[in-house]
Amino acid sequence: MASESMASVPLTLPVLPLDDEVVLPGMVVPLDLSDNDVRAAVEAAQAAARTGTGKPRVLLVPRVDGTYAGTGVLGIVEQVGRLSDGDPGALIRGLGRVRIGAGTTGPGAALWVEGSSVEEALPDPLPGSVTELVKEYKALATSWLKKRGAWQVVDRVQQIDGVGALADNSGYSPFLSVEQKVELLETADPVARLRLATAQLREHLAEQDVAETIAKDVQEGVDKQQREFLLRRQLEAVRKELRDLNGEAEGDESDDYRARVEAADLPEKVRETALKEVEKLERSSDQSPEGSWIRTWLDTVLELPWNERTEDRYDIRGARAVLDAEHAGLDDVKERITEYLAVRKRRSDRGLGVVGGRRGGAVLALVGPPGVGKTSLGESVAHAMGREFVRVALGGVRDEAEIRGHRRTYVGALPGRIVRAIKEAGSMNPVVLLDEIDKVGSDFRGDPAAALLEVLDPAQNHTFRDHYLEVELDLSDVVFLATANVLEAIPEALLDRMELVRLDGYTEDEKVVIARDHLLPRQLERAGLEAGEVVLEESALRKLAGEYTREAGVRTLERAIARLLRKVAAQHELGDRELPFTVGPDGLRELIGRPHHVPESAQDPAERRTAVPGVATGLAVTGAGGDVLFVEASLADPETGAAGLTLTGQLGDVMKESAQIALSFLRSHGAELELPVTGLKDRGVHIHFPAGAVPKDGPSAGVTMTTALASLLSGRLVRTDVAMTGEVSLTGRVLPIGGVKQKLLAAHRAGITTVVIPKRNEADLDDVPAEILEKLEVHPVTDVRQVLEIALAPAVVPVDVAA
Repeated sequence: MASESMASVPLTLPVLPLDDEVVLPGMVVPLDLSDNDVRAAVEAAQAAARTGTGKPRVLLVPRVDGTYAGTGVLGIVEQVGRLSDGDPGALIRGLGRVRIGAGTTGPGAALWVEGSSVEEALPDPLPGSVTELVKEYKALATSWLKKRGAWQVVDRVQQIDGVGALADNSGYSPFLSVEQKVELLETADPVARLRLATAQLREHLAEQDVAETIAKDVQEGVDKQQREFLLRRQLEAVRKELRDLNGEAEGDESDDYRARVEAADLPEKVRETALKEVEKLERSSDQSPEGSWIRTWLDTVLELPWNERTEDRYDIRGARAVLDAEHAGLDDVKERITEYLAVRKRRSDRGLGVVGGRRGGAVLALVGPPGVGKTSLGESVAHAMGREFVRVALGGVRDEAEIRGHRRTYVGALPGRIVRAIKEAGSMNPVVLLDEIDKVGSDFRGDPAAALLEVLDPAQNHTFRDHYLEVELDLSDVVFLATANVLEAIPEALLDRMELVRLDGYTEDEKVVIARDHLLPRQLERAGLEAGEVVLEESALRKLAGEYTREAGVRTLERAIARLLRKVAAQHELGDRELPFTVGPDGLRELIGRPHHVPESAQDPAERRTAVPGVATGLAVTGAGGDVLFVEASLADPETGAAGLTLTGQLGDVMKESAQIALSFLRSHGAELELPVTGLKDRGVHIHFPAGAVPKDGPSAGVTMTTALASLLSGRLVRTDVAMTGEVSLTGRVLPIGGVKQKLLAAHRAGITTVVIPKRNEADLDDVPAEILEKLEVHPVTDVRQVLEIALAPAVVPVDVAA
């Protein structure tokens, strides 16, 4: 280890203070003599040198924040002259360290102190660790100098042999702070000083490497930005040339979107969201896929009619007149729309248009068989109210995103059908027809019916959120009309949110009116015929509705009229028919063939289906409306051994249970009803429902099966003009069922004149048109015995079951 020898050589020197600067031994520095303290010290040293030999000597002492260091450097004034800037200056060389002692007096205005020089000594030869330290310092210093491009200084550093001199050479380093240089100055041991200088240099090189890495990354980013900026400028120039060629107005796309958003009449929250998206668009590059997503989203938002509303037509009488002119019948729906408009008018008059953030929309469910005018009714409602009309087809929809939209992260994302309907309508209060809502399905992509819960809930659809838009959309002013054929296919939670309006089908008189006023004029135009060229008598229309078509709606009737008119037009073009031409009921067979539906009452008694015991006429409700349903019963020969009950006709579990109940009732009450039921235990009973390919279910055929079995056992025929419906219990009670209006309409269409219904369904007769009730004899009953008394004809040939 290096040793230190400090010989006490007394020195009396003027002090040259260095503010925020340190000079180490071996350094040559120029000093400005314009500073008073520096000039006084140099002049004092010059005065002292005149009395002796040698050059003027001063003591260079660092002064940090007004405090002198305890160690200074003996300096020789090599030359006094002018600096490069013309100011007076002195060139001073540092020789060695001096321990500062007490102050003393001397010539001039300078401060004189006594001190002792510090002499350094090292063992010879140097230890290996010191040699390695010298090599490390020279290597680090060479690396730093090369990075700064100071190649001429590298050789000078390599030629320094002294350990102390090598350490003091770091005094030239500009990266060292004053405190670090003072620490080097006050470290007398040359090895410790070199070790300190090496650590300082190593730390600086490490910091420089980090700084260079950061600077390189920053420079690469700047270069990329500059390159992108240059390319964008070039792209703008190309676009400008293209705009000049095409005669388009100049303007940046993002600026255009910002101007469009600021100029659009948007709700405040929607405006804020749109401006945030515009900022994202401004930051994104043209090649970024996010830019196209944002542009598509902004286009969708800007195209929506956020504050556009049509004025409702508050002429209540005029609206009802429009509905009556465009649709015959359907009084329930017409009354509901009239009520809605009346309430809207009163709310508007009293300033109650918006209550609790909600407007006065409506959600109606139109349930009925096909062809009764549910879909066309929506357009008539919009016409009557003076609103826009949009139809949304829901049949076969299985993806929830079809209703609520896709998330914007998906490729090709679009808003849902509800938002698209509002966009298509161009107003926030259209009439939206949700067609075939009972045909909505569900699979792994979600349940669209569940997504409709928020849309059709008046309590929450004023804040509807589409997954694509992700902003609130007010649907509370929309009139939703949902159509369905089968009520049971609509989820219960969804049905609870809608006001149910049943369309049970048309009477024959209504069909004649519809055909005369609506269907015939439309088909005449489609067939290329003038209004007076082909005339259909009302009796011909009635025969078309009653015998050629048997349906709840009028679609088949319209097709029959179209077929008839096509036939007449073709015959006229062939020269076989002169126009004008009048079609009567007798001319229908020649034009469109024989009737397809002949009432049972019009058939020969021997050809009627109830001409044999064991056949009864029931009434049922299907997806196509009401219909008649025949029940056939037979007994097996006792020799076959086929005892028990057999049911055919693709029946559901409820209908099978009704058959068991009917058979059990007759077995337990056979004596009371004077029926020979003792042999039933040995013979099989077979009940069949024709149209075996059509699935059937429900409890309302209970009285029909009981009547058929009673007819079979008693040998008494069931009256041809009687049809019945009702659920039967084990005690013979007739329980209520549904669809009374549809069933009575079907009985009327089939030529039935007497209908038996449960007593508890008597209130449902209020819904049946008066002209139908006038033509039907309706018997409300409470017990199956009453049914048998009405339905069974007197016995002609007794049947012995046990034979």
